[in-house]
Amino acid sequence: MRRDSRLSSVLHTLLHLANAKGALTSEKLAMLIATNPVVMRRILGGLREAGIVGSEKGHGGGWTLLRRPADVTLREIYEALGMPTVLAMGHRSESPQCLLEQAVNRAMGGAFEAAEALLLARLGDVTLADLEKDAALHMPPGHVHDQRRKTKTAVN
Repeated sequence: MRRDSRLSSVLHTLLHLANAKGALTSEKLAMLIATNPVVMRRILGGLREAGIVGSEKGHGGGWTLLRRPADVTLREIYEALGMPTVLAMGHRSESPQCLLEQAVNRAMGGAFEAAEALLLARLGDVTLADLEKDAALHMPPGHVHDQRRKTKTAVN
């Protein structure tokens, strides 16, 4: 089964942006998370529409985080990605004629809804700043990501 790793990838990307001293190009970001620059632009495009990141073209341009990490929840990011499917499991048929399969769908549907609601609530409780703090706790002294930016991100 193939997993959708866009949320994980974009969180990794946003942490790099949060710790950058300036704009980062799609090529640089793609290199940092081992993906293609086209994929990076596609993923960040939705975040730009949501006002989480901004981009500038030309020399010295690239992507920047527009809001403070403490003001961006993982749920906002998930929603900006188009709310990818959380669970890989699903019903065999959405509108079964068999009463037994209808009972299965009702039982599984309730469990799926509860699991998704729990995950979305948790994502709403966690910010990019929380991820930064966790990463800082596990970084060895002098690690390249241990240095914080000297300038603050613009707040919209």
